[in-house]
Amino acid sequence: MLAIAGGKGGCGKTTTTLGLAGAFGRTRRSVLAVDADLDMPNLHLLAEVDGEPGLAAVANGGSIEDVTHPPPEPSGLSGVRVVPAPQSGTREVHFPAALSRLENGADHVLVDCPAGAGPDAVTPLRAVNHVLLVTTPDPACLRDTAKTAAMARTLNTPIVGCVVTKTERPPPGIERLLDSPILATIPDVGPPVLPDESVARAYDALASAILSKHL
Repeated sequence: MLAIAGGKGGCGKTTTTLGLAGAFGRTRRSVLAVDADLDMPNLHLLAEVDGEPGLAAVANGGSIEDVTHPPPEPSGLSGVRVVPAPQSGTREVHFPAALSRLENGADHVLVDCPAGAGPDAVTPLRAVNHVLLVTTPDPACLRDTAKTAAMARTLNTPIVGCVVTKTERPPPGIERLLDSPILATIPDVGPPVLPDESVARAYDALASAILSKHL
């Protein structure tokens, strides 16, 4: 399982989760995109799928087939199924149990994590195998992402690298700040973002870089 994590809301975690999921799907791999953000559960909105049932049902023993939602076609998300976060505001989700049940549900399981460094962000990071950092070039976002990187290392969760969104020319020093290689940059385009061909190519390059690490 690969966590998609960043320190600040709006850095592009959810878009990267679906963009990378679609890129893996284009390589004929099956993918689960899981929303672990209880405060801002919007993965299902971006994927245009129902918000229920989802992660809470998985934790309560529901069938994986019944709680995963394929995005509508054509969406560029062939082979992807979405597991929404709870929509009712409940925080009674046992993440380790839910994510453990999902771990073998597809070739790749991507977990869209909450922003920040609080308990909600720590819990999914404990349960995954690796972390992909997401940041914009904004200095405040970079500082918050550095905190996320430090948190992952404290939890002994390996970081595979970082993605810099909303730019094709990241400023120097990001790799040193995050102590992680830049695996891809995502161009800043107007909405809708994911259908843009340059964005799709960027996520394809990201998927190739991750697969080269044998993940």
